[in-house]
Amino acid sequence: MNAGWRAMKPADLDRVMAIAEIVHPAYPEDRAVFAERLALYPEGCAMAEAGGIGIGYIVMHPGRLGVPPPLDSPLGALPEAPDCLYLHDVALLPEARGLGLGVAALERMDALAARQGFRWLALTSTPGARAFWDAQGFLPHDGGLHDGGAGLAAKLASYGGGMTYMTKPARV
Repeated sequence: MNAGWRAMKPADLDRVMAIAEIVHPAYPEDRAVFAERLALYPEGCAMAEAGGIGIGYIVMHPGRLGVPPPLDSPLGALPEAPDCLYLHDVALLPEARGLGLGVAALERMDALAARQGFRWLALTSTPGARAFWDAQGFLPHDGGLHDGGAGLAAKLASYGGGMTYMTKPARV
């Protein structure tokens, strides 16, 4: 199967929602959340396609280390003085797995971070995806200078148990 990534368009949001319901049933988000991310930072949104059919998506946006947005919440605006590129969501249908799209999504993320001057990549990992992110070089965020503290814990709790906020230096 020949598959690849392309820029997301507003017309893709129905397919994004359908994929999200299949891939992330335990982490539902309103269509307005995806629409807002696409409107605020279209360069961070892409669709994976095979044969003209959407089989996955990636949504990322500028963020602040240690300060991920809570699940199913609007941003309102992109943060002032962002210091990382935050991976809001990546979802691949079962038939899309094994096609190299996950690694290609991370290559897109690294390339975008380099173009935008971000030195860090960040994400919130679900328990089932943790091994994949570990294998890609992401590490649990230790806080340090960018410790979200109790706010970070509360935001992670909005997803449910077992979530891990992870970071990785971008290839700048």
